[in-house]
Amino acid sequence: MGIKKKMIQVLVFFLAVGCFGCASVKVKREEINKKVDLSGSWNDTDSRLVAEEMVKDCLLRPWVDVFSAGNGKPPVIILGAIVNRTSEHINAQLFLSDLENNLLNSGKVKFVAGKQQRQELRDEKQDQAENASRITVKPRKEETGADFMLQGSINSVKDEISGKYVILYQVNLELVDLTTNEKAWIGQKEIKKVVSRRSFGF
Repeated sequence: MGIKKKMIQVLVFFLAVGCFGCASVKVKREEINKKVDLSGSWNDTDSRLVAEEMVKDCLLRPWVDVFSAGNGKPPVIILGAIVNRTSEHINAQLFLSDLENNLLNSGKVKFVAGKQQRQELRDEKQDQAENASRITVKPRKEETGADFMLQGSINSVKDEISGKYVILYQVNLELVDLTTNEKAWIGQKEIKKVVSRRSFGF
């Protein structure tokens, strides 16, 4: 009887595991701007909010008006590298896109294509020069040069104990004058998260 009882218990256990394994997946759609943070890691909400706040600070500084008044046109910006100095895999391109959207939509600055985009555009112009009709060919060496380059880094510090950790993200951005190499603006934004992990016992 003891062996039979044990076999029944094992069978019940595997049936229970099977039921959990076959559980249906539930998907709930959320608003794009809703803050959702599951793991505490850097996410799309962090990227969007940091970009919004840093661009707002950047455009409130005097460099914009000083340049526009002295040159009779809005400054032209090109995006440089955003270096990920955290231990996480962070999609820096998403953050670059958020920065570009906020800066360009402000109407106070203009943008030129970055390094990879420029090469693709130049390849297209080369192809046009060889294959397109003369009236539709886009001229080369007529590109707009940038006045400033925006560069930066994403850094993090983590402190953990007993299933609870605090992580600090620090984003540093610098706007550099391409003529003089002078820094026109330096911005810094920090995000601190406290994450608790629950342990489940049997």
